[in-house]
Amino acid sequence: MGSSDIGGKSSQILLHWHDSSRILATCLIGVGLVLGASATLFYYSGGLPSPLGIFKRKKRRPIRVYMDGCFDMMHYGHCNALRQARALGDQLVVGVVSDAEIIANKGPPVTPLHERIIMVSAVKWVDEVIPDAPYAITEEFMKKLFNECDIDYIIHGDDPCLLPDGTDAYALAKKAGRYKQIKRTEGVSSTDIVGTVINFFLS
Repeated sequence: MGSSDIGGKSSQILLHWHDSSRILATCLIGVGLVLGASATLFYYSGGLPSPLGIFKRKKRRPIRVYMDGCFDMMHYGHCNALRQARALGDQLVVGVVSDAEIIANKGPPVTPLHERIIMVSAVKWVDEVIPDAPYAITEEFMKKLFNECDIDYIIHGDDPCLLPDGTDAYALAKKAGRYKQIKRTEGVSSTDIVGTVINFFLS
């Protein structure tokens, strides 16, 4: 066999080796892409966390909203308000105003605090209850809501809620930009119910 034949066969072998290497590299890249896509799909479908951590999703913190009220003689207007408030967030925290605060701002309640708490807690849209809540949103109580209770927004109906001195009970929450408003249910209130009962017995 001549040297030219040996050289020609060597060139062919080298050429085949380059072709094989190119094919192998292409296959390895393809397998890597398939495995990477599968791992990503597996992670997002609830499988194991990504080993590289680059596809990890940050879990969103639930939006927590707060609404307070007297909730005296619980009626469907109260329930509708709680339903609307819950729709503005993921978790609804309800403050039930104390008997003393109601007496100071409106007059004596018909239903005592512990019974009002039971009725509010029974409503399906309520996640947590804060007893003895103040009638007005004070600076101190608002900080407690934001810092300790992780409240994002304070909610009240579109009817005015004025203190005995004529000031808005939710002025500080509005000023802080953390206030949202819902529609008041017309035609029903605890005051109207009490008036109806009194008129019934007087007639």
